[in-house]
Amino acid sequence: MPNFERLNKFKKIHMIGIGGVSMSGIAEILNNFGFEVSGSNNVESEATQKLRNSGINVFIGHDAKNITNPDIVVYSAAIKQDNVEIIAAKEKNIPIIERADFLGELTRCYKDTITIAGTHGKSTTTSMVSLCFLEALKDPSIQVGADIRNINGNYKIGNSEYFIIEACEYVESFLKFSPKSDIILNIDNDHLDYFKNFENIKNAFIKYVKLLPDDGLLVVNGDDSNCLELPNYTKATCRTYGINNKNTDFFAVNIVFDNDGFPEFDVYSKSNFYGRIKLSIPGMHNVLNSLATIALCDYYGIKYESIKNALAQFTGAVRRFEFKGKVNNASIYDDYGHHPTEIIATAKALMNKKYNKSWVVFQPHTYSRTKNLMDDFAKALLNFDNIIILDIYAAREKNTYGITSQDLADKICSLGKNALYIPDFNECVKYLKENVKENDIILTQGAGTVTEIGPMLLKENSESK
Repeated sequence: MPNFERLNKFKKIHMIGIGGVSMSGIAEILNNFGFEVSGSNNVESEATQKLRNSGINVFIGHDAKNITNPDIVVYSAAIKQDNVEIIAAKEKNIPIIERADFLGELTRCYKDTITIAGTHGKSTTTSMVSLCFLEALKDPSIQVGADIRNINGNYKIGNSEYFIIEACEYVESFLKFSPKSDIILNIDNDHLDYFKNFENIKNAFIKYVKLLPDDGLLVVNGDDSNCLELPNYTKATCRTYGINNKNTDFFAVNIVFDNDGFPEFDVYSKSNFYGRIKLSIPGMHNVLNSLATIALCDYYGIKYESIKNALAQFTGAVRRFEFKGKVNNASIYDDYGHHPTEIIATAKALMNKKYNKSWVVFQPHTYSRTKNLMDDFAKALLNFDNIIILDIYAAREKNTYGITSQDLADKICSLGKNALYIPDFNECVKYLKENVKENDIILTQGAGTVTEIGPMLLKENSESK
């Protein structure tokens, strides 16, 4: 059982933005262990309904009256300091704390917090590790940044000392945590609106590794030279994994793909045969994610059979190369990847499938990322036969960068491949409907509203029948 002694002075907890991916999971954990939880959210959602079903009082809309003298107010990063509930809490001298800081406090309530970090692949690998622990009956608490069908959501409450969470590097929020074990999947150029340069990103991961206790565990990607430097900064036990680098603790050979692009491969532990693994998700990048999972779970004494079964059962987190349906007998997939490295990994996974022509509908995410990585995005998108670019999804930014999606389309055209800039979603759906052919593959790609294109296509298809 986790020990909540350090939080016991906060019997009543109010959460602003309670419907968020991480906030909702925190709320459920607190509620389960006897805290009185309330919260507010700007919109009604599946998450808010689920919280209500658990007996949590959720207000829709923010109002000073929602602050009914809690012991502490937790707010998500999206909530600004001029929020009426934050102002009301300050007026009443109620302590306020940002989500990442509070989640850090929560990690200290568990004897064994396992964090999964890296620029790409966190949600998938956190899901894989979680399912292996569940298969081995270790009853962990889980928090993932995406929904997992196997647990019907993005969190699960367990009664053991294990807390498995995704750890995000953006604004260095993972430095608030107290991990016993870390997986670091990769270190790449991203979030430059915050980090400014790659050196600062690397330094954030170095600081993160230094949080590990001497009796902890660090698992790093042996195919990533930046990751291989990290063991120098900790006295924790270190394990490595790789595909290209065979001088690692766990590596994969004899990798083959079926018609769905799902890999099967032999795993070796040093020079000893560990076992053959079959995945139910596509892509070479997921072979690496599963090796990270095996390296960690083996350290925790989870047997090969449990790991093998869990990995075979995992059909992917929501919005990670997720099959949505068919239009004109062409398959539609939806993927969250919004960085050039992620787009290339998805394109490579796609190439292992059997299909006629590929279509990508890409929505760039944030102006800063689009400007800083313009050339890389253009080159990554060349991997598709047909390219459609939607407007940039602003997320947290204003366009002070003088950049547009037309610039990206023009860049791709300058590299010798046609790219269409179609800002209107209805126009995009109409164009796809009129042009995709049988056995083509359509991929909607990005972290914003591009996910709506697939359902719009399917609706259009059913209505035209």
